[in-house]
Amino acid sequence: MRAVAFTEVGGPEVLRVVELAAPEPGPGEVLIRVAYAGVNYGEVQHRLGDFGPPEGETVTGLEASGTVAALGAGVTGLAVGDEVAAYLSDGGGYAEYATAPAPFVFPLAELGGLDLRTAGAAPLVLTTAYGVLAGAGHLAAGETVLVHAAAGGVGSVAAQLARSLGAAAVYGTVSTEEKAEYASRFGYDEVFLRDGFPDAVRKATSGRGVDLILDPIGGPTRLASFEALAPFGRVAVYGEAARHPDLHLPVLPVWKNNRALTGYNIGDLSRRAPETLRRHARAALGLVASGAVRIDITAEYDLADAAEAQRLLEAGENTGKAVLRVGR
Repeated sequence: MRAVAFTEVGGPEVLRVVELAAPEPGPGEVLIRVAYAGVNYGEVQHRLGDFGPPEGETVTGLEASGTVAALGAGVTGLAVGDEVAAYLSDGGGYAEYATAPAPFVFPLAELGGLDLRTAGAAPLVLTTAYGVLAGAGHLAAGETVLVHAAAGGVGSVAAQLARSLGAAAVYGTVSTEEKAEYASRFGYDEVFLRDGFPDAVRKATSGRGVDLILDPIGGPTRLASFEALAPFGRVAVYGEAARHPDLHLPVLPVWKNNRALTGYNIGDLSRRAPETLRRHARAALGLVASGAVRIDITAEYDLADAAEAQRLLEAGENTGKAVLRVGR
């Protein structure tokens, strides 16, 4: 099969088109003939070595859509030929065939017939956005939300999901005016430039702050987020896009100002609470199928152009969601 793989960590240039043997589905796994694969920051982290060093020809790719090609022992509820969306907990989506644990494979026919292109952009970003809001963030109806990186793949759906969960107001931050204009299409009450955002948030909320902040960035942005929280507000962390050194947070200001820090990591959830992950994924995918949430696919690349897709994402030059067209 044709795939994009890497054998050493590094920049986008380490990604190469190769021919590999197609994987075989093990017990409880599903083999998928991939049609589309999403492009996500988690795959940049994989290439950079954040998930450990590569072992031989390593294929990344954390979400995909396609057709069921084979079923491993013990898999029920799926059939060869079913069109599906899948979260690929072990990667492998940048290839013509990929395996996924059966609990993370979702027949499109049960989701209102999502098209394969949209489905390829959905399982990771939708599950992450839903999970960080409803799971880590414990968002309640009537609360207010701030989303960092509001113009990205998760950010462009997070405001819509927050509305569907009952948020009273949703704000966003971005790095440029152009991204602010783009993000404003997705239900944000206001979108602020990231520099000086705590003051902007306090002004927009009459000094109260917000109940929940979604942070995939880290570093100074994460530290400043605590200054924009309402009483009992939470900073929900789900990434480290800025790649700053880890923060050392004192506990006293958290206690004295009624603040909280929480986290969401889909990989850990897939290993320790797979049914929770599946529940989050089905709820989020159902909202897309119903039309309540829209995924904005802004770029489509051939599989061979995966390196360029990752380069733009890593440089922060992207808006919305990019996919790789894998099926021939």
